[in-house]
Amino acid sequence: MPNRAPFQIAGHSVAPGSSLAVDLPVSILPDHTPVHLSLEIYHGKRPGPTMFVSAAVHGDEVIGVEITRRLLRAPQLSALRGTLIVVPVVNSFGFLNRSRYLPDRRDLNRCFPGSPSGSLGARLAHIFLQEVVLRCDFGVDLHSAAIHRTNLPQVRVSPADKVTHKMAMDFGAPVVLTSPLRDGSLRAVAAREGTPILLYEAGEGLRFDEMAVRAGLAGILRVMRGQDMLPAKGIASARSAPYICTASHWLRAPAGGLLRTFRAEGETVAEGDLLAIVSDPFGKEEAELLADAPGILIGRAILPIVNEGDAVFHLAKLSPRAAEATVDELVNQLEEDPLFDEDEII
Repeated sequence: MPNRAPFQIAGHSVAPGSSLAVDLPVSILPDHTPVHLSLEIYHGKRPGPTMFVSAAVHGDEVIGVEITRRLLRAPQLSALRGTLIVVPVVNSFGFLNRSRYLPDRRDLNRCFPGSPSGSLGARLAHIFLQEVVLRCDFGVDLHSAAIHRTNLPQVRVSPADKVTHKMAMDFGAPVVLTSPLRDGSLRAVAAREGTPILLYEAGEGLRFDEMAVRAGLAGILRVMRGQDMLPAKGIASARSAPYICTASHWLRAPAGGLLRTFRAEGETVAEGDLLAIVSDPFGKEEAELLADAPGILIGRAILPIVNEGDAVFHLAKLSPRAAEATVDELVNQLEEDPLFDEDEII
């Protein structure tokens, strides 16, 4: 076998068959504490694609950080073909502050492609895009719902992107949602530059969800297997094909008050099904929230206090067949996997 060249990044050299942690300087805090974009690079002995996995572009989306931690410990990486770049925390500023945003309240995922002389978000976006994303053939970006909401494990793809559609089918989440690209987002800029990105959404901000973490880790390993970066041994295939959802919308609270929900994420509903009731604190007035169309619930609010118009359930349009089998098979498969010890999860 011919010798493979080392992987070069930011003045560091990663030899084939080895891994290396690299800190890319980003900024210095007002108290003179340096801030870095920290990476772990696995450079396989054999050639193959270059892939990145990133988390915490929004600082409060900690589920992705746990997924990357488990990925870095996955024994399958010993047989890696190609190169894997893992970025557990992109937005360190938000992560440390338990905030979705940067210190100036900017959303990092609206700052791309960024600029070396722009705002803090623009500078961080520029470093991440140039040093990591555009050096890769494709990537997986990990997200969760915003704080006080939770999402069913799902992947989002661009409607006309065949590469991310294949990655989505390999990933094996119960729902694939076709989602348009947004100006300033990582996915939009990377697609324009020729690096397709699969976006994974699951769970809740600032919380761990074991099923969401397991589904994310299993999905990434399946994507790597599908791209011939890993052998099939030890990587279980998804038992059910995901559902393709081409449209979704939020059902909103019909009144302000106390929210009692009767359905959970992953459940399929028919038009007219009762999803929740909003009551005033005296119990004298009640307003029902009904499904306005058939579909699958892919996200919901978790706080019991709502204002009129608050988003309560995220309903996605489904193909005619029911989705319970897909969701149940995912849960069954994940529950059959060995449980992690507490010190492995925290």
